[in-house]
Amino acid sequence: MPEPTPSTTTAATSTPPAPAGNHRVPALWLALLATPVAAGANSPVLILPEMAGSFGVRPATTTWLVTTFAWAMAVGTPLMASLLRRRGLRTTLRVSTVLVLAGTLLVALAPWLALALPGRAAQAVGGAGLITSAMSLAGSVRRMGVITAGFGVLGAAGPLFGSLIADAFSWRVSLTVSVLALLALPAVTRAAPRTPPAPTNAFDPRGASLLVALATALVLVPHHPLPAACAALAAAALLAAHVRTRPDGFVPAALLRAPAFLSAALLACALSTSYFTLLFAVPQLLTARTHWSTAAIGAGQLIALLAGSLLSLVLAALSARLGRRRVLTVLIALGALAPVTAAVTPWAPLLLLVAAVAVLTTTAGNATLAVYATRAAPASQRPTVIGLFSLCYQLGGAFGPAIAALITLT
Repeated sequence: MPEPTPSTTTAATSTPPAPAGNHRVPALWLALLATPVAAGANSPVLILPEMAGSFGVRPATTTWLVTTFAWAMAVGTPLMASLLRRRGLRTTLRVSTVLVLAGTLLVALAPWLALALPGRAAQAVGGAGLITSAMSLAGSVRRMGVITAGFGVLGAAGPLFGSLIADAFSWRVSLTVSVLALLALPAVTRAAPRTPPAPTNAFDPRGASLLVALATALVLVPHHPLPAACAALAAAALLAAHVRTRPDGFVPAALLRAPAFLSAALLACALSTSYFTLLFAVPQLLTARTHWSTAAIGAGQLIALLAGSLLSLVLAALSARLGRRRVLTVLIALGALAPVTAAVTPWAPLLLLVAAVAVLTTTAGNATLAVYATRAAPASQRPTVIGLFSLCYQLGGAFGPAIAALITLT
């Protein structure tokens, strides 16, 4: 795929040509394959105290179930993208299915928090494989927009669904909703093109290990700032040195030199961090600043997040007309305004508006920024680009809950 030229950078929603046959998979099946993971990730938002009581720990400690999920999504996405590139779609789907089922079973039965954490990690890595597969089959920004809007909708519904399922059955059942993604497997497997895996160089275990170490250290920064920051700097230095000696390895040097990829990935991480912080903080702020019940807070947040998700489709549809610079200006301005407003406003309706703006920016941003990122590399590296871009986005999912816990639960 050639580098974007000045005449094409304004086409914010144009994507590289998709491999032949990708459009045989209906977009709604791709959305079903990918988006239940968002509901599974967010389902603990309103039931942290109940889970804490079951495990006999503080509510702030149970946020590790969320942080672990986000960490595993972050490190699992590039690993599953590498598997997709090397072994093909069907192998990736099979491995992802086994991980989701095994993780769900462990979460459902674990009597201790320490045992539930590996189950959440397995769910997340399996979910990362499903998401990467769906995104690789999207092929156009409109189909990608269906997937990212689905993330917003089910992510928005996740907290309320988790609360309702916990009230009706058990909080453990609320952590199993990601298995719904497996309902899409027969249709996706049947319709997806039978293309052989792309020829690649030998696997780069050192590069993969250093990237996992870097992502892990970054996830731990909110919990242990000084040692984690030092570990992150050390891992980053080692990874940079490795990339110089292995420029075609797990982290391609060409991507790190591409301003389009770097700016898109870093902005996606910033927007994601803001969104996930507010997703967990807004219910706690509403509890502290109003007399609303948990059900009212969940319903209000659901309406706000659904509205923001639907508006993201509008922004994605208009992004081609607006152009890249205007789209980025809107995303950055709204993304900065949301957390500042949440910090200073005592008005509950404005807090819900903040939640809507946060999901609008991160959902629309994920769709449009993913396009900018994929334009920075050859088509043969599409899974790698998707994996590394999604890692940056998922890091926000790890930072956000930890930051919210520091602000509201301690």
